[in-house]
Amino acid sequence: MGTTAEYGQLFIGGAWLEPATADTIEVVSPHTEEVIGRVPHAARADVDRAVAAAREAFDRGVWAGRPLGERIEVVTRIKDALAARHEELARTISAQNGSPYSWSVLAQALGAVLVWDCAITVARDFPYEERRAGVLGPLLVRREPVGVVAAVVPWNVPQFVAAAKLAPALLAGCSVVLKPAPETPLDSYVLAGIAAEAGLPEGVLSILPAGRETGEYLVGHPGVDKVSFTGSVTAGKRVMEVAARHLARVTLELGGKSAAIVLPDADLDAAVAGIVPSAWMNNGQACVAQSRVLVPRSRYAEAAERLAAAAAELAVGDPLDPATQVGPLVARRQRDRSLAYIDLGLREGAEILTGGGRPEKLAKGWYVEPTLFGGVTNDMRIAREEIFGPVVCLLPYEDEEEAVRIADDSDYGLSGSVWTSDVERGIDVARRVRTGTYSVNTFGLDMLGPFGGYKNSGVGREFGPEGFAEYLEQKMIHLPAGYGTAPTQSAPDVPEAPAVPEERS
Repeated sequence: MGTTAEYGQLFIGGAWLEPATADTIEVVSPHTEEVIGRVPHAARADVDRAVAAAREAFDRGVWAGRPLGERIEVVTRIKDALAARHEELARTISAQNGSPYSWSVLAQALGAVLVWDCAITVARDFPYEERRAGVLGPLLVRREPVGVVAAVVPWNVPQFVAAAKLAPALLAGCSVVLKPAPETPLDSYVLAGIAAEAGLPEGVLSILPAGRETGEYLVGHPGVDKVSFTGSVTAGKRVMEVAARHLARVTLELGGKSAAIVLPDADLDAAVAGIVPSAWMNNGQACVAQSRVLVPRSRYAEAAERLAAAAAELAVGDPLDPATQVGPLVARRQRDRSLAYIDLGLREGAEILTGGGRPEKLAKGWYVEPTLFGGVTNDMRIAREEIFGPVVCLLPYEDEEEAVRIADDSDYGLSGSVWTSDVERGIDVARRVRTGTYSVNTFGLDMLGPFGGYKNSGVGREFGPEGFAEYLEQKMIHLPAGYGTAPTQSAPDVPEAPAVPEERS
């Protein structure tokens, strides 16, 4: 992105329209600290227009009333266009949020394409209707689109999270108002252009870059039936509070402080090779990052040496350089936050094993060295609070029971991993740790399974049939006694839900 990207319109209901105000968002490169783009800042009036368009489209059934096969065709065109432009998306995201380009290609762009593809697979096979033998007679259980969805996307993985919300919502038959974060709105214009050409009916999709105030107005809008939010715990609690005023359904994917447990029998070389990329992924700006590493006290010195050496070798620099492994943080405030936590860790008595400051060779940009703390106890704030930067804590434990206790001694429960030479033993640990996702001798996030968190890490699930169901209401229809035969599950191409009534009570 050698020139400044300038956009003057908003994508509302499938059309490019003039914004309600002249307010703009300046997008600043975290590498050069220079402005690389400007987009309109959506105002309340823009939200009103977008929600009204979405409401009308849903109530008239212009999308929800289409056969599933037709919706899949349109969504497939979106997915294919994103795949064709994945390098452009990766460059745009790296330029605006600092993700290393190699990681942006795989996780930001192609990862988003995979989310769309998996959602199509789930939608095609989902049981929209099924027959049951009820106590009082036969039943027909239907799943119908929830309605108008407000989807709020964070800055760390904008296309991936947008796909996690948009793909199932659109396939389910919902209308969507998507709000990208103000730090990273440029890739959403690529998405809007693709959606405009894909064949979505008028009103079904709007994309409104904006800050927190406009976002709060959107999630609290009485025309919204469901809110899907990804972000911080504090913001998530506020979203739930505001959405509750009109009883909108809510899905929250929030923070994490995940623990990677290295068991005494683990191959340490393999464990370090697997943990390092999952601990410092996306410059540490990942809710699922393995930011606590638990190792047996008997192997602590060996593990500390190897982890510190591996972290020190990570290439830090220009996010658009394919060789870069750790780029700058998204904003000055995020850099300052990480540096403040590093100072706090030292005051708490932890020891810096590598990193701990700003890279000497990078005079500009919001960089923090990949940092590993040793001598950490789980009551320290650096071990309990989500830093969301390239700062990782190494904690010793005495036995497996203590390792599980430390892993669970957290306000979060989003992710985690265990490393061992005995896979069955690892599975046993995975069953005991209270997190929504877990990995044994690897780190992954499969889009055909449910993703979400326990405790403060969120409410509801994304991905897989479980995530798809979040965008559907359930209806029970009582049938006359003796009607039909044994309970059966209908094929996925059953007639779609009719348009909901014109007026809402």
